[in-house]
Amino acid sequence: MARGEAMITGIRVAALDDIPEGEGIAVDKAVTGTADDIALLRDDDGSVWALDDTCTHADASLAEGWVEDGQVECPLHSSKFCLKTGAVDGLPATKDACPHRVEIRDGEVFLFPGERP
Repeated sequence: MARGEAMITGIRVAALDDIPEGEGIAVDKAVTGTADDIALLRDDDGSVWALDDTCTHADASLAEGWVEDGQVECPLHSSKFCLKTGAVDGLPATKDACPHRVEIRDGEVFLFPGERP
């Protein structure tokens, strides 16, 4: 698929069933074409969100964090980020995480790198 076409239709990055509720998975930057890997995070209500995977406070994977109530908690120092906007919801992080738009179509997760949700 051409890069321009991917920006219109998104990049298929996972099946919805690949992401357990309350958890996340990381998608390699070689797949997404982004500067950082992307964390696909599934909230406890079943919704899926995407943020840059590396915590803005320290070098830890947000995909390995805890996801609930619209937030992801970093596994290293417990910084919290809003799933929808990437905004810091809990210290010690002070810099927001970068969000990316996702769509669920027929049980498949499509990522739109660099597009805000």
